[in-house]
Amino acid sequence: MNPLSALYSLGAGAKNYAYDHGWLTPQRLTWPVISVGNLSVGGSGKTPFVILLGQLLRRHGYFITVLSRGYRRESNTVELVDSTGEPARFGDEPLLISRKLNAPVFVGAERYRCGLLAENKFTEYREAGQGKDAHIPRAVHILDDGFQHRLLARSFDIVLLPPEDLKGTLLPTGRLREGLRSLRRAHAVVLTAGTQLDALPDFARENAYVLERSLVIKDTPKRPLAFCGIAKPERFFADLKKLGIQTVAEVTFRDHHRYSPQDIAMLLEKKRPSGADGFVTTEKDRINLGELAARMSPLAVAELRLELQEEERFVKALMAVIAGDHKE
Repeated sequence: MNPLSALYSLGAGAKNYAYDHGWLTPQRLTWPVISVGNLSVGGSGKTPFVILLGQLLRRHGYFITVLSRGYRRESNTVELVDSTGEPARFGDEPLLISRKLNAPVFVGAERYRCGLLAENKFTEYREAGQGKDAHIPRAVHILDDGFQHRLLARSFDIVLLPPEDLKGTLLPTGRLREGLRSLRRAHAVVLTAGTQLDALPDFARENAYVLERSLVIKDTPKRPLAFCGIAKPERFFADLKKLGIQTVAEVTFRDHHRYSPQDIAMLLEKKRPSGADGFVTTEKDRINLGELAARMSPLAVAELRLELQEEERFVKALMAVIAGDHKE
């Protein structure tokens, strides 16, 4: 192991050991916390999975809030996301979650304070359920990108695992924030992007679930120029090809890129010689385009849809842990 990665591993391991053995005590909210995270930096589909999880919980009668750091925000305040707001204030992914899920999303570096604000704002959900479900709270928090945020106690940990994380190396030379043995903390390991079950460590297989993804695009130009500013642009372009969309040019920006008029001018300039008859991009990029999107007509936006195999088994495991963690 690289000396820098070894030093990083020592620090991360010491923190986890301190929490595992009670030397450090996490802060606990009143409502259950369900964490969605991963082992690495960069995209693994956490945002669309948070949306999927929120929809699933709502179908089972829960009121939900989402707690998010709000990566690359220009504000440090802990606040409720305004779905009509700007990514500079709230972050592009919290805005996307707010608009897609139509649920309260709170942003701030201190997720515990986000949760307190949520519980104080929605006091009507403090009471537990009724009848046979009297021990089950009526509301839950979803902690976005929370696997390493151990300062906040959680009832259920979900880790998304793409195939590249199985053989990755630790920061700062690699992308991993933690090694595979940290999956022992997870209540559910969700396999994304074709990760094979038999590639997992034995201890993680019993709690593994397979996630299937697909793109849905309406009114796609016949010869679009595709562009995006996401963690894994190559996956987006590959998904377009699977749909039979023949892009004439592909342009990438850094993840979470906020578009400027100069960016739009560059894309329009590239469109002319390529023969493109329009553009196609992702939902997150549409957030970051803001009003500039009007200059790019026709612009198709690709919607990512997820489906969790063995959903009933997943829900049963999730509900059992939430109920057991909050018995009266």
